[in-house]
Amino acid sequence: MSRPDTQSRRDLAQRSWPEQYGVLAEEARSPYLKAFYGAGCPPPDTPIGQVPLVAVDFETTGLDPNQHSIVSIGAVPFTLDAIAVSRGWHQVVRPRLPLHQTSITIHGITHSDIDQAPDLEAVLDPFFERLNGRIPVVHFRDIERPFLDVALQWRLGEGIRFPLIDTMAIEAHVHPNRRPSRWQRLVGQKATSIRLGDSRARYGLPHYAAHNALIDALATAELLQAQIRHHFSPETPVGDLWL
Repeated sequence: MSRPDTQSRRDLAQRSWPEQYGVLAEEARSPYLKAFYGAGCPPPDTPIGQVPLVAVDFETTGLDPNQHSIVSIGAVPFTLDAIAVSRGWHQVVRPRLPLHQTSITIHGITHSDIDQAPDLEAVLDPFFERLNGRIPVVHFRDIERPFLDVALQWRLGEGIRFPLIDTMAIEAHVHPNRRPSRWQRLVGQKATSIRLGDSRARYGLPHYAAHNALIDALATAELLQAQIRHHFSPETPVGDLWL
C-alpha cells in the first residue's frame, strides 16, 4: 500500500482545494479516485447556496479508523433548497475487523446482518455516484473522512482527500460557552449538547431514531439547512464553512 511522503502531503495541503483536486486527478491511479477528483471542487468563494452537497454518515465498529471498520453507509444528495430523498442510499457492508459488542449495542448491526453483506469495495460505484461533484456534510468530522481514507488505502492502495462541512463544528462555533464553569454548574447551569439529536431539537427539527446511517445522513442534511438559515446565508462562501 503506497502513500505519499509527508513533505508531499504538506506541500499539497498548502494549495486551495480546487488546486489539490487538479493535482490529485493527475496522480490518482484508481479510476474511482480519478473520477472523484476530476469532477472538481468549487472555488472557496462560491456561495453555499450554489454548492451541490451530500450528507454522509458511517456506522462503525469503533472510533479508531486504524483499529475499527465501517459497517454501514448512508448518503443523501442535497442543496440548501431541497433534499433528494429518492436518491438517498444505504448499505450494510462487511467489516474487515470483527464486530464489538459495544458497537452492536449502539447501531444494532449484528453478525447475522453482515454475514452476507458485501465488502465496501463492491459498493464503491453507488457511493461515488453520490459523492462525485459534491461537498460532503457530516456531523463530527473525525469519523467519515478518516475512516474512508483508511478503507480506501486498504482496498485501492491510495487514500482520499476532500473538504467537508461539519454540522457539529458549526454548533460548537455557535455555542462557544457550551461548557459551564464550575461556578455555573453549582448554580444549576447545564452544558449545551452538540450531539446530532440535541442540535436538531434547538431548531425545532423532528426527532429521528439515531444510529441508522441513512437516517443520520438525512438528519445531518436538514440540520445544515437550518444552521445556514439561522446563522449564515445562502451567500456565505463555502470556504467559510468547510474544513
